[in-house]
Amino acid sequence: MCARCSCVNTDHCFLEQQLEYYAAESQLSKMSHLSNEDESSLQSLVRQLLKSIKERIVGAPSLECAEEILLHLEETDENFHNYELVKYLRNHIDDVLGSVIEKETEKCTGEGRTLVSGQDTLVQQVTRSIRESKEYKDMMQSLKNSMMVVVESLINKFEEDQLKKEELHRKKQHEQHTHYCMDNCSDSGSLFNQSYTFMNQEQLQIIIGRMDPSQSKEVRRDALHTLCCAPPSDVLNCEYWGTLCKYLAAALSDPDSTLSDKGLRFYAKTFSSSTFSISREIYTSLAKHLESCFTSQQSSVPSLSVGVDITNPDIIQLLKKFRLLNEFQKEVPSFWIRHPEKFMEEIVESTLSLLSATHEQSLNSDTSDHVLEPIYFLAMLDIKASWFKKWMHGYYSRTVVLRLLENKYKSLITASVQQCLNYFDSRNLEDDATDNLCTMLYHLNSGQRTYYTGHELQYICFVHSLCLLGRLLMYTHGRKLFPIKVKNRKEPVSLMDLLVLLIRMMYQHPNTAQNGNVMQADSYAPANLVMEVLRMLCSGKECATECLYKSIITDSLLFPIVPLLKEKQIITCNETVLINIADILARIASTDRGLSLLLFGENDNAVATNCLSAAQIIAEFTKRLLDGELPALDGSEPSSALKGAFIFVCRQMYNTCEGLEVLMPYGLHESISKAWKKASLLTERIPTPVAGNESGSSTAQELQNMMILEEMLLDNLLNFAATPKGLLLLQQTGAINECVNYMFSRFTKKLQVSKCEKFGYGVMVTQIAATAPGIVALQSSGFIKALVMELWSVLECGRDDARMINPKPTPVEPIDRSCQKSFLALVNLLSSYQAVYELIGNLPLPNKAVYSLREVPSSIVDVIDRLIIINSNAKIHSLFNYEHSHMFGLRLLSVLCCNLDILLLLESQYSVSEILLNAQKENIKEDLENLGDFIIDGLSVERNHILIRMDLVGGASERVLPPRVLQKGNDPYPWPLFSSYPIPKCYLQEPLKNLALRQDNEVIKLLKNSEKQTDWLECCKKLFCKTMTTKPEIIKGNTLVELLEKVVEYLSNNPSEWFFRPYEATDTGVKHLSLSPIQQLGIKMVVRYGRFLGVLKTDSDKELAVLLMHCDRFLKQQQVATSSSLCCLQGGYVRHDWFASTAFLIMSGDGERTLKFLQQFSNLLVSAFLWLPRLHRSIHLPVESAESGIHPVYSCTTYYIEMLLKMELPLVFSAFRMSGFTPSQICQHWLAQCFWNYLNWTEIGHYIAICIILGPDYQVYMCIALLKHLQQGILHHMQTQDLQVFLKEEAIHGFHISRYLEYMEKLEKSYRTTILTGMKNIK
Repeated sequence: MCARCSCVNTDHCFLEQQLEYYAAESQLSKMSHLSNEDESSLQSLVRQLLKSIKERIVGAPSLECAEEILLHLEETDENFHNYELVKYLRNHIDDVLGSVIEKETEKCTGEGRTLVSGQDTLVQQVTRSIRESKEYKDMMQSLKNSMMVVVESLINKFEEDQLKKEELHRKKQHEQHTHYCMDNCSDSGSLFNQSYTFMNQEQLQIIIGRMDPSQSKEVRRDALHTLCCAPPSDVLNCEYWGTLCKYLAAALSDPDSTLSDKGLRFYAKTFSSSTFSISREIYTSLAKHLESCFTSQQSSVPSLSVGVDITNPDIIQLLKKFRLLNEFQKEVPSFWIRHPEKFMEEIVESTLSLLSATHEQSLNSDTSDHVLEPIYFLAMLDIKASWFKKWMHGYYSRTVVLRLLENKYKSLITASVQQCLNYFDSRNLEDDATDNLCTMLYHLNSGQRTYYTGHELQYICFVHSLCLLGRLLMYTHGRKLFPIKVKNRKEPVSLMDLLVLLIRMMYQHPNTAQNGNVMQADSYAPANLVMEVLRMLCSGKECATECLYKSIITDSLLFPIVPLLKEKQIITCNETVLINIADILARIASTDRGLSLLLFGENDNAVATNCLSAAQIIAEFTKRLLDGELPALDGSEPSSALKGAFIFVCRQMYNTCEGLEVLMPYGLHESISKAWKKASLLTERIPTPVAGNESGSSTAQELQNMMILEEMLLDNLLNFAATPKGLLLLQQTGAINECVNYMFSRFTKKLQVSKCEKFGYGVMVTQIAATAPGIVALQSSGFIKALVMELWSVLECGRDDARMINPKPTPVEPIDRSCQKSFLALVNLLSSYQAVYELIGNLPLPNKAVYSLREVPSSIVDVIDRLIIINSNAKIHSLFNYEHSHMFGLRLLSVLCCNLDILLLLESQYSVSEILLNAQKENIKEDLENLGDFIIDGLSVERNHILIRMDLVGGASERVLPPRVLQKGNDPYPWPLFSSYPIPKCYLQEPLKNLALRQDNEVIKLLKNSEKQTDWLECCKKLFCKTMTTKPEIIKGNTLVELLEKVVEYLSNNPSEWFFRPYEATDTGVKHLSLSPIQQLGIKMVVRYGRFLGVLKTDSDKELAVLLMHCDRFLKQQQVATSSSLCCLQGGYVRHDWFASTAFLIMSGDGERTLKFLQQFSNLLVSAFLWLPRLHRSIHLPVESAESGIHPVYSCTTYYIEMLLKMELPLVFSAFRMSGFTPSQICQHWLAQCFWNYLNWTEIGHYIAICIILGPDYQVYMCIALLKHLQQGILHHMQTQDLQVFLKEEAIHGFHISRYLEYMEKLEKSYRTTILTGMKNIK
């Protein structure tokens, strides 16, 4: 049934709709005549239709668009079928063609055809037949004839009414006096305030003839009025357009204001309602007219010395024309890209021609006497050149503008530069005059001024020129227009000359608001205008590089600071100037290129010439500012805003490794810390404001200001934690807890680190969590509790604000996407052993008998208890999503166990492997047919993987780890599961065989002659490097042992190589010592690996235990008691000694030989970085470093790793940043366990060798080479958002030190001096 007319025959009804459409398609343009009795009624129907769609037709910009609206009315008007005219046509079609449609339908359906697409196929066939029928053609001809009579009658009546209205309007104009003002400008009128009068060519010819300047003003007015009523398309398509343009220009130039206004109104209406081509014609016509106003000898434009009176009728008319021109300039970029470039080029060229019309003449005359140029009037209406900004925004138009400026209209740029130079050189504009000019511009915008002096006009033009030049400098081809040759200067003005001049302009006219809090009047002050330009240049990488990252620019910015450091004030300098300088310097320092400029100068010339770099000057100024050692500015103490601005500049530098390296000698962390403590103390002393007290408001304001200062200082102090060494400095200030509390408060609000940082606090949290004091501060701030509770909410509860319309999908991945962020946050938090030990060391698991469903974990111990070690039904029943949550815990455990020290800690405290084995045992089938078979599911496969990972030790080719995924086929998991040790043999690699090496190689020969050569060490290094490059397989076994022993002995016998005072090892009391559970488990792991390597005997565990006890006794002689509350500093070394164990395996299990080697080795600098227990609470470190709990491997080695990584492998560095992970964490992990489980045994031996023989700085180069080797994998896993897991769980495949030794040597040449100096400074 048809929904529209309740007709059963839907085919018939649908056909009628189709035919109605074809009939209605021609209903106004192709119809004529009806019978006389129905003519009047049909007129009313047509009139009713036109009234109903009046708004649509009136809104059409042209006649063609109006026709399009009528043709598509059924598609766009939902009331189409309710119009009486449409109903009439429908009934008429039904009467004439109804029977024809039925016959044709029966004919088509009666032939037995199968209609594949249903109704559409039948409708199309019948419609085609009907339209070709004689009945349809006769009906259409009848409708055309009928409607023509109706339409002609309506048009005649409309013209009669229109003539009457015009007569009334003419009379009314004679009676009333028309007042025009600038606010009621011609371009504010609308085309649609009156009706169209359609005209033919003859009528237009008559009207144009009446516009001839020889006609009377009355006749010309009437002709213009009639022309305004005509459609612009008809006017501009007429044969006499050229004559009309000339007459319109004459009307615009006519002194009669009414005639001029009518001409301008025609231009405005044409702009608002015409196509682009018509608007282009009008625009170019208006621009040429304006150009003639300035170039003609009869020009009434005033001179600059006279000024501008905007109440003058001539000026009013001129400003109206410029305003109309400017409005179109600002509007046209939004649509000119849809049209040919030629159209746009004509508009651009006519504009530039206008603005350049009299520049050449003006430059040759006295500045104060020359006639005002077009640019002055345009600047009065658009002072900040917003039109030029829009034209330069898109590449499409920018290319044309810059090409024309370069080839034909460079004088416009020359004039703009000249304006800036004139303003800078003018000595009659004092600061108070500039204030008056700013106020004048405010009044200009608010319409309160009527007269402008020559100086004010020059300032307006200066502002416009400055904004235009600023926009020009953003683009490469705009900068290529420089240098510019200007009057009264011998040398052309280069790009650097202009920028230096602008910067100096800030000092000459510094009156501006602070902190960007600019009032409307102040926004036109020179300093603020220059700041806008400089900030704009800072925002673009390319333009900042070419314009600002130059030594001459930094020197100009620092010009007011250098005299202050010398306690002189050569120029008048207030705080506002300095704050503006700091703002630009901070923006420069926030980019890598700008930071390098400040730290090392352009092309590193600051380092080469041994002069102070910009960064050092800024740091010195900031330190004196904080310490109160600078002369008072403006007779008052430096404000908090000034201090904060310069600290922020320094912060952009010291939150990078290379920046901190330069600024460290200035001790900014101490100065900021002292200022913070002082502010904090003052905040506590300010009394609480009392309501009703007169001094309460001032006290409240003082308290608020002091709290803002305190937060600002704390925020900047916190940013030292962005680098490993900076974190050590922060810890030494004693403010780390307060800084982390502040960070947590901002982190919970999801606030940005600063206006210059692109990332949040994720990287900083990870950096802080890598150290013991950092993790303690995070725990005390509530950060860890919040993280655990958020994890539990996502894992077990789901979001509270999520509407459960559909059930939550079952997770497919082991770690669901909703939990990925929490998982990575925990991995980052628990990446280092120090962090894990501070959080769970010596803490038992709750292991409750009953867990409430509402009991939410709040600590890491709770997470381990509830998600990892699920050893009771109570824990299972407490989880809503047991499998998903337990899988999350097992994946976390797998990542944690990659750190061998964390593995030993978990095993010693919680017997993790035993619990996993019991869980596997419970997963065995109990049915008689498959007794003993394991149930294979996600949890059993993951537990199997973890058990193998925990038991086996070795590099990429030394152990086999089973996959975590099932395979297709009958046997989805061919790897055997087990529930007790030992592990199945299929997981064990064949033990490595030690092949006997020839003892007559060059290395052995050199070692035998070690006492006979004076330069033996240098020869040894060269031969070692040569052998490593050509035959690296030689450096292993006995050759490696003898090489290490000879080098260490040679160095330890030379007192100049001693870095630590030698100590003698004693055997007293060693037998009474006991090893910790961690060390005992570590010994078993070392012995298993040694037997696999074939270097240990069956009873080597006892000898290794004795060695570790001797080392413990030897190192305790060099340890001091500390007052620190850190768990890792309570007692001895709380980790396993992996370096001593590695040396034990290298020495093939010879304990005495290993102990002798370690005693000699302990004197050397390299021991501080390879042998981590060496500096545990060491007397060789400063007290604050020893009590910090931060090892030099982190604060020094990984610090330089991050610095070199940013310089040498910027993509890898960025990948770490974007992942929220830090290179220092993974490198600390690798180095602490001597690359066990990451490199094969041969490569571990080579790593020890290059650090001892070639120098401790090779530890840094080794890590850089590793990250270079892993670059592709790092970039890939950054995109898959599992970089942390990849670096921790995956062994390093295919890495050989011999292949990267040449690369390390290149790094040594570039960075050795810096790195070795830093390593030696640990004392």
